[in-house]
Amino acid sequence: MQLTAFTDLGLRIVMRLAVLDDEQAATTRALAEELNVPATHAAKVVTQLGRLGVVDARRGRGGGLRLAPGARTVSVGFLARALEGDGEVVECEGAHPCPLRGGCRLRTALARAREAFFAALDPVTLADVAAPPTRELLLHIGARPPG
Repeated sequence: MQLTAFTDLGLRIVMRLAVLDDEQAATTRALAEELNVPATHAAKVVTQLGRLGVVDARRGRGGGLRLAPGARTVSVGFLARALEGDGEVVECEGAHPCPLRGGCRLRTALARAREAFFAALDPVTLADVAAPPTRELLLHIGARPPG
């Protein structure tokens, strides 16, 4: 299974925020630059992360983006499920519906496989994926070499 670019970016954003000190904050624009994505795309992801209660976004002086209190203990499985949405692994309906959709056993098997994928991520927390050695990479992501 492959995660959408939206989910991938969401996970990278929260990982990056997880290594900031409590008094530090990031901006959406800075995160977009560090992660090499369009700022508009990052803004949409940050908005969804805010709705999920994982990211606090504050405007004005002393504002910026921070992880919400307790967010380091959030399950990566929860985040992936929430960001991916309820879509299926394969498109059975849509503009050209599959003629097997009425009694297809593959569709059910793929739904179970999708849930098993997310279930494997359930015990993994945001703190786990932002721990060393990844932590050091996250701290220096987007840093310009001296000179």
